[in-house]
Amino acid sequence: LAKLVESGGDSVQAGGSVRLSCVVSGWERRTYCLGWVRQTQGKQREVVARIYTGDGATYYAGSAKGRFTILQGNDKNTVYLQMNNLKSEDTSMYYCAARSRWCLPGAPLPDDFDTWGQGTHVNVSS
Repeated sequence: LAKLVESGGDSVQAGGSVRLSCVVSGWERRTYCLGWVRQTQGKQREVVARIYTGDGATYYAGSAKGRFTILQGNDKNTVYLQMNNLKSEDTSMYYCAARSRWCLPGAPLPDDFDTWGQGTHVNVSS
């Protein structure tokens, strides 16, 4: 049974940076689709970034482009979300989510993923 564990959530000032980590364990598959999904109170869940570990192909939501980077660690079991130039509207709970197969075409939706971590919170103060 796959398990995702996030870490790295923090409280920072606007303009600052945070790096989130997601450790994937218990999965025999070497390639999978992994995304970072944020849930802000009163708003719909948003997939901010996604990576397919097979070929490194990435997707970024418009709100994340140019500021966030999703990347796979050298150990192949960790996926990071580097968030720079943070804004107050980035304040949210961030979840690591995975799909045990290739990424679906097009813009990802939260329901694309079948395995979720417990979440880590990022607070950005202006």
